[in-house]
Amino acid sequence: MRRDSKLSGVLHILLHMAERDGFVTSADLSRMMDTNPVVIRRIMAGLRQRGYVKSVKGHGGGWILSCDLSKVTLRDVYVALDSPALLAIGNRTEAPGCLVEQAVNATLQQAFDDAEELLLTRFGEITLSILSADYHARLIARDSSPASRGVSE
Repeated sequence: MRRDSKLSGVLHILLHMAERDGFVTSADLSRMMDTNPVVIRRIMAGLRQRGYVKSVKGHGGGWILSCDLSKVTLRDVYVALDSPALLAIGNRTEAPGCLVEQAVNATLQQAFDDAEELLLTRFGEITLSILSADYHARLIARDSSPASRGVSE
């Protein structure tokens, strides 16, 4: 089963947008996510409805962040993306006649629900500003490493 990487991709482009002054076109964002600009516009529409981004049409237009990175969590972005499935595993059948399979489904479903709640709680603790700070720390570490200065260790 293919993983849904929409949340990861959107967080990626939001952080890129945070590093830029001015508007970023759908074409530029689509190159960052290796997808079509139409897909970007659909994804960004949910973020615009929540007030996280704004868009302007025409020459010089595009998308721009309109939120405080310290107030928007991963959970907020996840919800703006219509809460895609978090887990790729599930029950073999949803309404089995077999009592054994009913017991398996009930146990697994409780575990899935618990895991999703734990993950969503953690998403609610991580803001975009935390991700941005991590990026900046990595940038500083890379730029100060001997390898980045052409020095071998």
